[in-house]
Amino acid sequence: MAVQPRDVVEQYVKLVATGPTEEIVALYAADAVVEDPIGSERRHGHEKIRELYTALESLERSTELHAVKVNGKHAAVSFTLVTAFNGQRMTLSPIDVMEFDEDGKIVLMRAYWGPEDLKMEQI
Repeated sequence: MAVQPRDVVEQYVKLVATGPTEEIVALYAADAVVEDPIGSERRHGHEKIRELYTALESLERSTELHAVKVNGKHAAVSFTLVTAFNGQRMTLSPIDVMEFDEDGKIVLMRAYWGPEDLKMEQI
């Protein structure tokens, strides 16, 4: 594998905080699938995946990486995303599970989180 999953995951968490969207999308294979959160409609391909991350562009945001577990071409990452917009702060703590192709591109990402992992507060 050209790129190690751990490196891609660390880059992913960093880019979720900083953008730009195109750099996040570039981590995915052209035919990748994203299910975020788990149980929601799956997004297929760069165009649909781009829609998900474009929503973050106008927000102040930061991330904190907690744990990365890698086994072969699979990885799980625990992190926290904090966003701020219009006097509201949102804190989300997902576990993203990813599968990679031979080139180190993400082919499948499933984000595990529910209402208890999402906190909203006035700032």
